Amino acid sequence: MKRLIYNKLLEWKNRRDHKPLVLEGARQVGKTYILQEFGRNEFENMVYINCENNDAIKQLFAIDFNIERILLGLEAYSLQKIVPGKTLLFLDEIQELPGGVASLKYFCENVRSLHVAVAGSLLGIFNLQGQSFPVGKVETLRLYPMTFQEFLMARGKEQLADVLQSLDWSVINPLHSIFVEELRLYYFVGGMPEAVTKYIESADTSRVRAIHNEILNAYVRDFAKHAGGETQRVRLVWDSVPGHLARENKKFIFGAVKSGARASYFDNALQWLQDAGLIYKVENIRQVELPLKFFANRDIFKVFMLDVGLLGAMTLASPDEMLVKDNVFSSFKGAFTENYVLGQMKAIEDIHTYYYSKPNSTLEIDFLCQIDGNIVPIEVKAEVNVKAKSLATFSKTHSARVAQSLRFSMQPHIDQGWMQNVPLYAVEAFVKKRVTDCKGEGK
Repeated sequence: MKRLIYNKLLEWKNRRDHKPLVLEGARQVGKTYILQEFGRNEFENMVYINCENNDAIKQLFAIDFNIERILLGLEAYSLQKIVPGKTLLFLDEIQELPGGVASLKYFCENVRSLHVAVAGSLLGIFNLQGQSFPVGKVETLRLYPMTFQEFLMARGKEQLADVLQSLDWSVINPLHSIFVEELRLYYFVGGMPEAVTKYIESADTSRVRAIHNEILNAYVRDFAKHAGGETQRVRLVWDSVPGHLARENKKFIFGAVKSGARASYFDNALQWLQDAGLIYKVENIRQVELPLKFFANRDIFKVFMLDVGLLGAMTLASPDEMLVKDNVFSSFKGAFTENYVLGQMKAIEDIHTYYYSKPNSTLEIDFLCQIDGNIVPIEVKAEVNVKAKSLATFSKTHSARVAQSLRFSMQPHIDQGWMQNVPLYAVEAFVKKRVTDCKGEGK
């Protein structure tokens, strides 16, 4: 199963000054799979160590950080030679190994030529009790659920993915109905690799939904394991996300989670879910100025889920509703569509996403992005019949500060000068090209 992060792994491998690599991401997004594929394909051998419930490895790292001694022990344990430049040393579930993350500093300092990669849960890696993170001694990459393009490739439809990447609208527009059906399927299956694999193997929607529920149940078990005294509040916030997205105004309201609750009651729970990579928090912008982060209102925000397929499972949306009927894109007041758009943009580097609303007004811009020094307003429409009144008003008012506006909808591509309408299935390809172009202009 091809993942687009593979090229970044190759860049890491080929850099002479590489450091140990931390592949971060929420649970079940495919970190182990892609690093094992990378190790098998790109190195003469791979030493794979699963650190979970591994007493032998725990004892090996418990004595000290003598890397020569540790490597000798790892060779004996794996029955393989570890040769710098030829071997990938992959330590999986690194958060379960006391001192494992801290040891990366010494791998970096004492055996820099060896390719060391680790994977683990976001919470486990970055919230280690009594341990410091080796800042400056590691490189990090973030893996997200599979994007729509990766979904097409996994289903053996590389040609469709290539057409999207070309952004040749003269080819894409005639294939509009085909892309819409593929997108409908993606809304249901989502981008969790196990769910995608199960659909490819069986085309059994009930089995796919069962996988979704298994993943959701695993997350809930993680709450109890890692959240400690915040477990109940984390669960309340998590369960409230679909309901917030189903509102016309998707702003997160603490009182909707628990009657009378204030922000301080749920702050830690929200941060926990964000740190775990299970939710995305999109803050409101008070003023349209660069850098947007300076003008973010941390007290007003929306919350989205990491995967549109999991969102469907949490809402109990039936497969028939999503795969047969025409209202999937607009269901729950466009919740699936906004969640989908944000998920595609999250998987692209160097994008910072916010939203804008004007006090005492109905004017709201779904997403406001900063792309390499440019402010890009984005309106998301889940249907074919679209009006861009808010977007037009915003763009006219802030014409001196914003780049060309974007509208993502079910319509084919249209360039109106001040605004481009981009079909929803091309979100990833279009935004990625916009980022690349902006970087090129900045050189």
